Amino acid sequence: MSKINLLHPSGISLLLKFVRYNLKIVFGNKFVYFLGAALIFYLLITSISLFAADSVSVHGVYFQLMFPAFLLIFFPTTYGIQNDEDARILEILFGIPNYRYKIWLVRLCMAFFMVFWFIFLMANLSSVLLINVPVWEMTMRLMVPVGLFGMLGFFFSTVVKNGNGTAVIVVILGLLVWFLSAFLESSPWNVFLNPFELPSGMSETVWESVVEKHVRTWLIVALVSALWGLLNLQRREKFIK
Repeated sequence: MSKINLLHPSGISLLLKFVRYNLKIVFGNKFVYFLGAALIFYLLITSISLFAADSVSVHGVYFQLMFPAFLLIFFPTTYGIQNDEDARILEILFGIPNYRYKIWLVRLCMAFFMVFWFIFLMANLSSVLLINVPVWEMTMRLMVPVGLFGMLGFFFSTVVKNGNGTAVIVVILGLLVWFLSAFLESSPWNVFLNPFELPSGMSETVWESVVEKHVRTWLIVALVSALWGLLNLQRREKFIK
């Protein structure tokens, strides 16, 4: 098979068609419901905060943006395999030697890219309506737990091979982690650690090291989950019925 020159007009056109098609697969079907739920939740919480008597804090905005961000990444990562099976292209993808895992890798990058900008827009809106927040830093910080749960969702989807089953596992895991966060509090092992909330009695230097360890630890877990999921995709016989 000859290589395609992406700098050539025909190559660019083919690339755009590939991106457009995969966007329909990644963000198609039920994604609109998750997007709608994320926007409704965000607008509801923002409205409550806007008219509440208590002042809004930066670390409060971080938590307000977290749940909508989880909703946005939930569908494209947990239902990715299911979407391909429903579209009847799963067998076609597994017929492409050495390319199937690259296609899903591209889709993951597209999903996280889109979610990043959704979070960025919501952070900007919060900065205008509620309190001035460091938008870029807020977005990047939120991508740590979002990336972790997104990659875990992708990994479990390659194990369970069913969207609804994967969704149940991810939700249970999320609730368990949320329950444990009450005991871990300022520990770097707390997935829901809020980097904008400096604990009382802790110096900024120590807190920065805790946050750095938190980011490093969970990004490694996310990377391992992604690689493990991509390795699972090499086992064609487990996906083709």
